[in-house]
Amino acid sequence: MREGIGHQFQLETKYQREPYSPGALERQKKRERLKEKLVDRVIPLPAPDRENGWPLFRAMNTRRSVREYQKKPVSLEALSQVLWAAAGVTLKAGDFLLRTAPSAGALYPVDIYVFAREVVGLAPGLYHFVPANQSLRQRYEGDFSELLADAALNQDFLAEASFVLVFTAVFERTTWKYGARGFRYIYLDAGHVAQNASLAAVSLGLGSCPVAAFFDDEINSLLGVNPARESAIYLLAVGWPRP
Repeated sequence: MREGIGHQFQLETKYQREPYSPGALERQKKRERLKEKLVDRVIPLPAPDRENGWPLFRAMNTRRSVREYQKKPVSLEALSQVLWAAAGVTLKAGDFLLRTAPSAGALYPVDIYVFAREVVGLAPGLYHFVPANQSLRQRYEGDFSELLADAALNQDFLAEASFVLVFTAVFERTTWKYGARGFRYIYLDAGHVAQNASLAAVSLGLGSCPVAAFFDDEINSLLGVNPARESAIYLLAVGWPRP
């Protein structure tokens, strides 16, 4: 990605720890141990329900940010539904695969990763959502929940959620066309996608909480992405709310 005002904004607004903050070496070692279990496996997801579910206004009226979750697994069907609502394909138009959320120029710069902790039929680990065929590509195996919460400024509810979605920006998908202004569109796109996911979650009886406070470099390291090309910009915790 070419250097410019958008890239500079990304760099200058990120949270970062002091280089020798307490526990830095231990965190790094734990990340490296977990990422030794590299996996490359495609997991088809159940077909989403495109017709039924709650009325939209009911979901909007009910949605709240939930930070307390039951220790109870979420079904693979529910995860698939949330992912489809966030960024699933709704129409093939020529070379374009149009999705549930709008995107400037139909360029879709936002990718979704899933840190699964308690999802029926999924081993704990890191997965990448593939909208084109409604599937997951498993990246790493292991429980990342504590590292994830730690990287998000010790917001412990992230370690209690059944799964956490990480929305990343693949910058050049948009900036090749719109230049620096494309950064505005990328952040708007992330909001569209996250809101869709939140409304889908509540319509399934689940709770969710969006999170924008995290150490960028640490989340990117967990994902295994190159931040010059792709970077985490938003998180969404999802699970069964405590009564």
